[in-house]
Amino acid sequence: MREALEEAMMAACRDEVPIGAVLVDSKTGEIVARNGNRTIELSDPSAHAEMLCIREGCQKAGAQRIPEFDLYVTLEPCAMCAAAISFARIRRVIIGAQDPKSGGVFHGAKFFEQASCHHKPEAFSGVLEDECGGILKTFFKAKRKAQKAARKLEKERATS
Repeated sequence: MREALEEAMMAACRDEVPIGAVLVDSKTGEIVARNGNRTIELSDPSAHAEMLCIREGCQKAGAQRIPEFDLYVTLEPCAMCAAAISFARIRRVIIGAQDPKSGGVFHGAKFFEQASCHHKPEAFSGVLEDECGGILKTFFKAKRKAQKAARKLEKERATS
């Protein structure tokens, strides 16, 4: 999870929502893919950290299903990512912080509990939860502060 946190920090430096993921071969412990969100950089709403890792892992394995792989992700995957995790047949998902607002594993769609879900990976949360949640809170707090300052400046310019 520390490696996924590093990816989240790098995403924040790119001004992306700081979520990181790492795909690990469960047999060897080798990191097969690692990434952070890149939706802005790639102009791609599906370029979530999990999706990028799954794509790279499948490409390296030469297969659409990677059942011997585990995915570490700093925030509970959304419904789109949960579906991709299921379709890729990933063995286990290890989650840092839960996402009551947009999560798709333990909240919201609860994708793995749907009748249409053909593969339910093991899913755990709470690994380095404070650190994983903290990076997001810090990021969005800074965003709100910057927006407030911009509105104030805009108002001052309009009145002068």
